[in-house]
Amino acid sequence: MTETNEAIGANATRKASTTRDFINTYTDTRGQTQDFPTFTQVIIRGIAEGGGLFVPRVMPRLSLDEIVALGTLPYAEQAATLFTYFGVDLPSQTINKLMAKAYGDNFDAAQIAPVVEPAPNTFVLELWHGPTSAFKDMALQCLPVFFSAAIETLDTPSDFLILVATSGDTGKAALEGFKGLPHTAIIVFYPHGGVSDIQFRQMATQRGDNVGVFGVEGNFDDCQTSVKAAFSDKAFNEQLAAEHHLHLSSANSINWGRLLPQIVYYVSAYAQLVARGALRAGDELDVCVPTGNFGNILAAFYAKSIGVPLGKLLCASNENRVLTDFINTGVYDISEREFKLTPSPSMDILVSSNLERQLFELSGRDPHLIQTWMDELKSKRRFKVDKGSFAALRDHFRADWVGNDESLATIREVFQTHSYLLDPHTAVAWKVAERLRDTNPVLIVSTAHWAKFGTNVYRALNNIPAKDELPAHIAQLSGTALNELLSKEYGAGAIPARLAELDTLPPRFTQIRPKTPKAIEQTITDWLELWQ
Repeated sequence: MTETNEAIGANATRKASTTRDFINTYTDTRGQTQDFPTFTQVIIRGIAEGGGLFVPRVMPRLSLDEIVALGTLPYAEQAATLFTYFGVDLPSQTINKLMAKAYGDNFDAAQIAPVVEPAPNTFVLELWHGPTSAFKDMALQCLPVFFSAAIETLDTPSDFLILVATSGDTGKAALEGFKGLPHTAIIVFYPHGGVSDIQFRQMATQRGDNVGVFGVEGNFDDCQTSVKAAFSDKAFNEQLAAEHHLHLSSANSINWGRLLPQIVYYVSAYAQLVARGALRAGDELDVCVPTGNFGNILAAFYAKSIGVPLGKLLCASNENRVLTDFINTGVYDISEREFKLTPSPSMDILVSSNLERQLFELSGRDPHLIQTWMDELKSKRRFKVDKGSFAALRDHFRADWVGNDESLATIREVFQTHSYLLDPHTAVAWKVAERLRDTNPVLIVSTAHWAKFGTNVYRALNNIPAKDELPAHIAQLSGTALNELLSKEYGAGAIPARLAELDTLPPRFTQIRPKTPKAIEQTITDWLELWQ
């Protein structure tokens, strides 16, 4: 057992009530971290030396009473309590203040992340009530304010450049969270042609003087690979420091500061259901998550690990079903896998970064295994986990995938049957939950408001296959105009104000760049010359 594992084992039964008096430290999934940083240090660094991902050395353990008690608190106080349990190295009053800023009137629902029940024992966790109408707001209204607080803890406050690769939703949420913050600038890269019209317009019209947005000629994996390469390019980082006095950090889900806020909403959802009598305290609740990068469902795993009575974790994939195949076989193989564009573009991902954290936990926190598997993924584009890790994976997870036309059919069926309109990502989770659920009630995670993907919602409601062109009079409409049509003529419901205004805002960012790491680095350098 490594030193890190000894530290974890010694504290495995630590109760949450005692964690208020300690400051947690972090190791990384590949065993390269020697100084064991604190939370504020981790969120500034983003990624660990050697490419690994940070994880807490000690996981708190909440009693059922402590979990249920959260159901009586406002969401910001729930989040502050959980951060304190995790040993965040900031004073409690500071954490409370930052959470009040993160989760306040910037959300259009008082509960922040409400749980609704469209069908008996089928609950939906709505994570899209924030300023960008996507679940990424749950973390990216929180991370930036803590990032700024972390900078202030440095002996000499530094300036940071936040680099983000996005499959659609993370980019806008990160831009919205970091705009105007001191000591930070942010650049977002998205796959040109791989996001919805609404997602593009949200990013292209972003306000703020410290923001930049660029399309990339490639898919999301190309964006993510090139952005990661910038972090690991020592000469490029030295150039940024010397010429621009900037250090790189990340707002992608590789940053633990993104993942910890996501754990909160699973704890909150369970506490909500108990508080209103929909669950008895201690009853198991299965969770179904539409996921591509694995961070969202990993947060559910961590919530389960700290004591929330969650049952099976159901991983829902679209036609890019690498995660489904992995969970069912123990083999992660993208060596000959075709990248497919689907109606659920935020899940169009083949390289799932947060799976590394999950494997670290399931392998008994063995960094040598993780390094071996990640090296194999890089060199061979595939790896196979050992029998013990695969057995642990199957103890917690089940997985299935949904085809393009079936996801659209699910939107139509649920709307007709339950008068509840799903976006295409949530539709994937709904169908997988139908297939895989057992006797437990199930919580389906809804990751976006339908109006972010109005084109495919229109297809769904009109029974138009995913590959077919829209009628000419519909195809010529902007995403905003199409949403208005769906709202008025189909009874689809109100459109969030910040989506409804997009046609009135002039695009600021329309440049498309090559996908190579060197091209991305040159783009960053060119933007900094103009910005500074």
